[in-house]
Amino acid sequence: MLSERFTQALTYAHELHAKQVRKGSGVPYIAHLLGVASIALEYGANEDEAIAALLHDAIEDQGGTATRAEIRRRFGDNVTAIVDGCTDADTIPKPPWKQRKETYIAHIATASPSVLLVSTSDKLYNAQSILKDYRVLGESLWERFQGGRQGTLWYYRALVDAFKQTKTTSLVEELERVVTELEILAAYKK
Repeated sequence: MLSERFTQALTYAHELHAKQVRKGSGVPYIAHLLGVASIALEYGANEDEAIAALLHDAIEDQGGTATRAEIRRRFGDNVTAIVDGCTDADTIPKPPWKQRKETYIAHIATASPSVLLVSTSDKLYNAQSILKDYRVLGESLWERFQGGRQGTLWYYRALVDAFKQTKTTSLVEELERVVTELEILAAYKK
């Protein structure tokens, strides 16, 4: 079961991301964090992994080094290591999009099982959101993403391939199903 630490992480995540919304949708960002934590828990996350799921974007989007130190102070080294493993950049300005994504994909091969669980949960939530929004918005959806249509589809397929090379789990299989459905729909709407 989850303890008061999880509640504290939920409150902290909300404080960090309270003014943030999802790209192009206006949906409060906390919905994403809750969704990723939910997926991680459904696929067997322990409390540290669930906390990291809530905080997986905190370093990248909400303060870099200072936020990392605060996560370590509040939740310990293990949670911090998982969040670090889910972070594709902690500097401003961020490196170019393609470079960041290629580096992130390459790091999957050596990521811990905890990082793989939280990262795959994050990517599944994102892929589900993209698929849902693409059904409604069509081609205009791709304007939300730095990689556009081609880059976004490449990135999610490359993620699936990288996760499968580490270990094929039911979570990775679900991500592959959603990404394949997105690719089929994109090919159909082309």
